[in-house]
Amino acid sequence: MTSVMGTRMLRKEDPKLLTGENKFIDDIHAPGELWMGMVRSPMAHAKITSIDTSGAEGMPGVHSVYTGAQLQDMGIGVGALPCAWPVTEDMVNPPHLPVAVGEAKHVGEIVAVVLASSRYEAADAAEHVVVDYDELPTVSSLADAVKDEAMAHSDLGTNKAFHWPLDPNPEGTAAAFANAAHTVKAEFIQQRLICAPMEPRGCLAIPSPAGGEITFYSATQVPHILKVMIAATTGIAESKIRVIAPSVGGGFGGKLNVDPDAILSVTLANHIGLPVRWTESRSEAAGSSHQGRGQIQHIEAAADENGKLTAVKVHLDADMGAYMMLITPGVPLLGSFLYTGVYDIPNLSFTCDGWFTNMVSTDAYRGAGRPEASYAIERVMDIMAGQVGITPEEIRARNYIAGGEAFENHEAASTLVFDSGHYRPAHDRALEMAKVADLRAEQARRRDAGETKQLGIGMCTYVEICGLAPSRALGGLNYGAGGWEHATVRILPTGKVEVVSGSTPHGQGHETAWSMIIADKMGVDPNDVEVLHSDTAKSPLGLDTYGSRSLAVGGVAIAMAADKVIEKAKLIAAHQFEAAPEDVEFDAGSFSVAGTPAKSVHIQELGFAAFAAHDLPDGMEPNLQEQVSFDPPNFAFPFGTHVAVVEIDTETGGVELLDYIGVDDCGHQVNPLIVEGQVHGGIVQGAAQALYEEAVYDEYGNPLNPSFMDYLVPSAAEMPSIKLDSTVTPSTTNPLGVKGVGEAGTIGSAAAVINAICDGLSPYGVTDIEMPATPKRIWEAINSNGGAA
Repeated sequence: MTSVMGTRMLRKEDPKLLTGENKFIDDIHAPGELWMGMVRSPMAHAKITSIDTSGAEGMPGVHSVYTGAQLQDMGIGVGALPCAWPVTEDMVNPPHLPVAVGEAKHVGEIVAVVLASSRYEAADAAEHVVVDYDELPTVSSLADAVKDEAMAHSDLGTNKAFHWPLDPNPEGTAAAFANAAHTVKAEFIQQRLICAPMEPRGCLAIPSPAGGEITFYSATQVPHILKVMIAATTGIAESKIRVIAPSVGGGFGGKLNVDPDAILSVTLANHIGLPVRWTESRSEAAGSSHQGRGQIQHIEAAADENGKLTAVKVHLDADMGAYMMLITPGVPLLGSFLYTGVYDIPNLSFTCDGWFTNMVSTDAYRGAGRPEASYAIERVMDIMAGQVGITPEEIRARNYIAGGEAFENHEAASTLVFDSGHYRPAHDRALEMAKVADLRAEQARRRDAGETKQLGIGMCTYVEICGLAPSRALGGLNYGAGGWEHATVRILPTGKVEVVSGSTPHGQGHETAWSMIIADKMGVDPNDVEVLHSDTAKSPLGLDTYGSRSLAVGGVAIAMAADKVIEKAKLIAAHQFEAAPEDVEFDAGSFSVAGTPAKSVHIQELGFAAFAAHDLPDGMEPNLQEQVSFDPPNFAFPFGTHVAVVEIDTETGGVELLDYIGVDDCGHQVNPLIVEGQVHGGIVQGAAQALYEEAVYDEYGNPLNPSFMDYLVPSAAEMPSIKLDSTVTPSTTNPLGVKGVGEAGTIGSAAAVINAICDGLSPYGVTDIEMPATPKRIWEAINSNGGAA
């Protein structure tokens, strides 16, 4: 049988999605359901002096209206929302109630909730709740928070939430800077980003008043984690909570939280005995869903006379927003181990201060800490190259771990052990595909001719940590959950294969990839494999999908469970053959006795034998079913080299992304078609941060671009035809040799694009440009020295 792994099999999920057969949260309804309408604060920081709900209570379709104080008095929604990552023992974590009591801390914070018969009646009634506020001083930017003058929380006395250091060798770092021939000092701003999944967030809680059970439908990435957190926050027994993630239209980290709407819908449904639901509007998301990034990066690098880096020092100021969400404080720390990138830099000093602001909370956004780290070190490499007087390509080649050759188990300056890498092939292939020598010649011609449209060429070689495991390592970082993943594989009596996955898809193609793994392992048709997921009743164990962990942890668990099923089936086959198990061979789905291949039995035929249990080996339990909880011994480390080519109109500041090349290494690929789709999407999101996207606030903490009228998300029209290739360096962390790829494109692309812009602007004395590199910012940079090249 030909191997299925590595083939470009079309996704099994797509026919149901394309024909509308799949159901998203808004397609699911329950008899008697009520809609929540949120009354949200229009002020970023204000004392709530009074709330008058009488105008809303008598409106058509309104069932009830609740303020935060009423909910607390009634014992509804009493628990504060959870933060699962207290990064230090003394981290400040003010209570985040589902509905504010006494004080609103950001525009969009819920101050009252209306229940009504329809979505529109709830929204209309919410507008008739009258709230009086006394405005308080507002911390409307991270820079203001760091000044620690105005307070985001009136009762805290400081905006600082925590200080977190990583400084394994301070003496070595100090000596490296003291002896450096070259140093670079830079500040980079990682602007806030709106997650903007295709489908907004939504939920539906259906109670069982007699039994106390609750079925909770949610457009979530994390049904298993959500179940635990709902139980911990509400006091409802875990055994009585069932969480179902139906089809989910994207997430990008924006659907991995425990948000106020989840707790409110569950607790109110339980209280009134009726289903309660909510769906976010697109503009509402700017104040109700967490945002990404939000950092000021202060970075210094030291190098010898040849441009070999000897130390990196980093200090981050990280914007927490108004409250700590599920992993808010841990996100900037995920990148802390990667500020030396793919380079053999012997010393790293890292510190991070978390700060509260009067803006909606930050949390995970595609890449979560890793794109920020990659951006900083890759920008520094270009700046250092200019200072040393060599090309960006050459400075990278001089600094790669193991000189760019293959390696295993390299301990970085952060003390993190990179399981494997081989950076030079991806580097060389990307430069070859981009035809960099030809581009440099064209760039020189345009410069010499004084043309108004200039070329810029930028590159980035990135590495990321993915898989978010092992559990012991996460525990050492005070992360509240583990890093394992669970899988069950069973052969049914009819011979079909059923896989139960603890990792939950929201567009990644799990059903296809898991079917291909089983098909390859067991020698069955991928269409004979059914994958169950995203329902805690069907899949009670799991830790869900984020951090590019699905394949490297969840997929490996499935492969290991399949191996256990094969071993049990082998014992049954040996019993039927009246042969010793060690004499039985397994190939392409069939068992046979060594030397007599004509007599064989297919593994699918053994499903009924194990089910009927008429003639099993003594002591064997019926049924062909095995399960595995896989906890990897280390992270996996995807890497790659990306090249961006831009054309800059020096008269207007306009930028066009002309070409983009990505050569990525995610180990063995299960399905290259899915890999390419993931990388394409990631590249576009990273390029969007570089060129278009930014959540903008005014001095009063008001979001200025909450809708797609003002928040620029690129379409296909703004992107070139992306050219991809890959190298294969198997991960040594897992038996499949696989790595994650869902965030790789985002981690490589922002730096590549900004490096290209700075390269194009170098004749104008420009060494840095703030993201997003808007025409206005570029025009001002060009003209800051009179516009002379």
